[in-house]
Parts: sequence; structure tokens; C-alpha cells
Amino acid sequence: MSRLVASLSLIALLPALSGCATAIVGAAGATAVTATQERSFGEALDDAAVSNEIKSKLIANGGLSEVDVEVAAGVVLLSGRVWTPELRLKAESLAWSVRRADDVANEIRVEAPGGFFANASDELISTRVRARLLGSSSVQANNFNVETYGGTVYLLGVARSAQELEQAAEEASKVGGVNQVVSYVRLRNERGEIVPYTPAQPAAVDAGELLGGPGS
Repeated sequence: MSRLVASLSLIALLPALSGCATAIVGAAGATAVTATQERSFGEALDDAAVSNEIKSKLIANGGLSEVDVEVAAGVVLLSGRVWTPELRLKAESLAWSVRRADDVANEIRVEAPGGFFANASDELISTRVRARLLGSSSVQANNFNVETYGGTVYLLGVARSAQELEQAAEEASKVGGVNQVVSYVRLRNERGEIVPYTPAQPAAVDAGELLGGPGS
């Protein structure tokens, strides 16, 4: 079975107040280790090791110098740009070859180099998103990694709750210049395992009630 997850794992698309789309993804950075993260110290070290190994593999292969790597909770996010579809698949294959990579979200775009100003704009957006998360009373900013490419903000990490996960995505969507927010953030279940986020399904509505059935 194919392990590609980037396009097939979208499980919810929520409109944000700013008109920016927010996608919560049930699959997949900074490699700094912080004691206040929802991730354990050991988990953060594992993520850093995975990130460094993938980056080394990308450097060793030509044409992948503009691919960025973020890893959180075993989810690998690949973003940036390459010249050909073949290079895009090559980068993903290299990421999957790392043993402790649990999921790979391939958000790499096939396009010409964007130049300094495009990259600077994305970095400014990431800085503003991080600042907004830091300023939120309902979000622990250290739980989230932020990466921006082409105005799309990607969130990774482990949230304390579904409410925090959704609030972080909403906060990011309110930052100027953001076109879309895609969240690959995961949760920790009752057994302490890191699991994909599954949004609650809306309750079923009886058709008879909608049509004014018996007793209405």
C-alpha cells in the first residue's frame, strides 16, 4: 500500500474568521529541545535526529537544496521547491528511508526558484504566527512548529487537547499574508500514545424531523 500522505490525509476543512482556509490533517522545524513541550525530552531528541538524517540525505543528492525539513512527533514535513516531479518524489523517498520517520507529508512544489524576497516574506509570516501563538492564553506555543511556504502556514507538534490544536490553527489563520493553514498536529491519547487528530463527526439528523414528520 502506498505510504503517501500529503494529499490523501486531509480530514477536515474549516473556514476561519479571516477568510483563510484551515485544513486539519490527521497525519504530518525547529530541532530545539524544550522541557515545556507536550513532547517528552526523548521524543524531541528523536525528532531532531530524524530531521538531521533527512537533511543529510537531501544535501547528498543534487537538486534538493531548496527543500525544507520539519519533524515533530515522528511526522516529517517536506516543503519548499524543486524543478521536476521526479525530484519531488526523490525527496519523499529519502525521507521515508529514515527508520524513525512515522509519516511524511510532502508539500514540496514543482516550480522555479522564488528568490530572496519570497523567502523573506514567508519567514516574516512564520515569525508573526509564532508571536501570535505566544500571545494566546489558550495555546502553549512551544507545542507547535511553524513553517510557511508561499503564504501557506504548516503547523506540526503535539497539542494538549483538540481544543488547543484547533485554536492554534485559528490563531495562525488571522495573521496577515496567510492564505491557508494546514495542521499536521497530533494529540496524546489516554495511554500516552501520540495519535492523529480525528475531529468529532456532527450528529445525524433525522430526515423526518427536517421535513416536519409525525409529531411536528
